[in-house]
Amino acid sequence: MTNKLRIYRAIKEVSQQELADRMEVSRQTINAIENNKYSPSLLLGLKLAHFLGCAVDELFQLEDNEKG
Repeated sequence: MTNKLRIYRAIKEVSQQELADRMEVSRQTINAIENNKYSPSLLLGLKLAHFLGCAVDELFQLEDNEKG
């Protein structure tokens, strides 16, 4: 799975720490998601998309080998 979290966060002008505080997770979690080292839970993915003002499938995309 890839994501555009860094892009949407920059558009919203929110730091990793500010977003982490808002989502009630650590800054390291946001960093890991941005670097495709961690896939968020469904709830966190929904909360991120809602806060950033985009659809979940705009924020997160399956790679070709992950599509069923």
